Amino acid sequence: MSHGFELAPASGPAVPDHPLLAAVSRLLDRLNSLLLKLSMAALVITALVLTYSVVSRYLFKLPTDWQDEAAVFMLVGVTFFCTAHVQSLRGHIGIEALASLLPPRVNAVRLFLVDLLSCLFCAFFSWKSWALWHEAWVDGQTTSSTFAPPLWIPYGMMALGMSLLTLQILVQVLAHLTNKPAGQRSAP
Repeated sequence: MSHGFELAPASGPAVPDHPLLAAVSRLLDRLNSLLLKLSMAALVITALVLTYSVVSRYLFKLPTDWQDEAAVFMLVGVTFFCTAHVQSLRGHIGIEALASLLPPRVNAVRLFLVDLLSCLFCAFFSWKSWALWHEAWVDGQTTSSTFAPPLWIPYGMMALGMSLLTLQILVQVLAHLTNKPAGQRSAP
């Protein structure tokens, strides 16, 4: 099993050889970095909100009905907004049982097929997420609590995060198709 932690630290995501793909990859990398920083701040805010909730209920007997949903909404955003960044570094957990058994060329085909299938799955997930977002927006859906925040907020974060992940995997699939073999690349 590969976790990505055992890999040597890279200067960032691999840049495709094709100039247009490289430009899209750099733009996506900047957006992913921004979302990563926002997600870090959201985690800190989530911790503060939950700490406030516990302290106010324990010490002052003040009920709070908004903190759980606010925390869950922020955690949804953190989870989905960071997926494309993790994918750009190939940091998602993958089972590598076959990698050591297969010849390098067959393994490269296997990795390409996994990326292609992942892209298709994520594209479907993105499409369904945007459908959920649209339905929640049009129908004015809210949670069932007394706080009742609109459901388009977490659905929108989920849809945007999955769309970015789909785009990131698509860039990697296209880079696999357009990149020159390692021996034919020119020095930067």
